[in-house]
Amino acid sequence: MNNIQNTVQFVKEKLEGAEAGHDWFHIERVWKLSKKIAKTEDCNLEVVELSALLHDIADPKFHNGDETLALKISREFLENQNVDEEIIQQVLFVIQNISFKNRNEAPENLPIELKIVQDADRIDAIGAIGIGRTFNFGGFKNNLMYHPDFKPQLNMSKEEYKKSNGTTINHFYEKLLLLKDLMNTEEGKKIAEERHDFMLNFLDQFLKEWNVD
Repeated sequence: MNNIQNTVQFVKEKLEGAEAGHDWFHIERVWKLSKKIAKTEDCNLEVVELSALLHDIADPKFHNGDETLALKISREFLENQNVDEEIIQQVLFVIQNISFKNRNEAPENLPIELKIVQDADRIDAIGAIGIGRTFNFGGFKNNLMYHPDFKPQLNMSKEEYKKSNGTTINHFYEKLLLLKDLMNTEEGKKIAEERHDFMLNFLDQFLKEWNVD
């Protein structure tokens, strides 16, 4: 699949120097996880792979909240690769609806390709890698690691979530610990379970050390 190799090359170049939690290695892990989950589902693998590779090509967090830029860049690239219009539309649909903050706006009856890539992306946000990425991004934003008086903000609106500069530890309660129950596929649920437990153990240990127990 020449398209896939060309997309890999394109994404590597485009994301050079990106924040370490949203760089090529994040994309590569999501791509591998997507392929692993796709083996257990009846799906269009080309749509899955292209969506996984392009899903963070212009993350709104790093582009003043612009949610259209990734769609523009992806469409232009895929058209240049002579990808069928039907495939392009499916890929753009995944990119548009994958994110956690947009989960309440997503249409019902999501296609299996979106469910697979979404699971893969969410799995990369939890477990040991998830912990590393969360602290990396917290440092990138100069957020506090933890503050005993700052409580997690649950049920934030999309706008509140985007503006939130809470502590890194609160982010576990506001997002990461919720992901296990948002998995779409059986394979996704299985992988998420173990990573979820790892985060709970980490948080126990973190708070013990913080409180010098």
